[in-house]
Amino acid sequence: MNTRLTGALCTAALLALVGCSSNSDDDAKPSTPATTASSAPAAPTTTAPAAGDAVDLERVASTYADLYFAGEGRPAYAFLSKRCRAQVDPAVFAATVKQVAKDYGPDHPATGVHATVSGDMGRVSYRVKGLPKFDQQAQPWTREGSAWKYDAC
Repeated sequence: MNTRLTGALCTAALLALVGCSSNSDDDAKPSTPATTASSAPAAPTTTAPAAGDAVDLERVASTYADLYFAGEGRPAYAFLSKRCRAQVDPAVFAATVKQVAKDYGPDHPATGVHATVSGDMGRVSYRVKGLPKFDQQAQPWTREGSAWKYDAC
């Protein structure tokens, strides 16, 4: 019974954290909080983001995906936004990431990574090599201080 519960929690966490491509069923979406507006900037920015912001976000998102599919739970967890860390137990996240690596293997880098940035919010789209069901479209990221953080919880 405990093994089934752990497996179910890991599966739920995987769907919530990695998400599925826009072509898949939306079964996991009810578990996503409806408070995404709270992560929007309080006031519109008056300056255009620097071109380097998108490049930096692409690098960070690629690193996160690499860590995730390599089963590196603790380092990948550090990429979660404060909002997501408040919702996701580190042990469940680590178990999920470990299971993903066990199920799919570590050789699934993000390819074709493209980011757009508006102020402290960013969206990243990419393909996961060999695992198209995990491809991402407009995955939300937020800047906390000077670091980009995954914000799709």
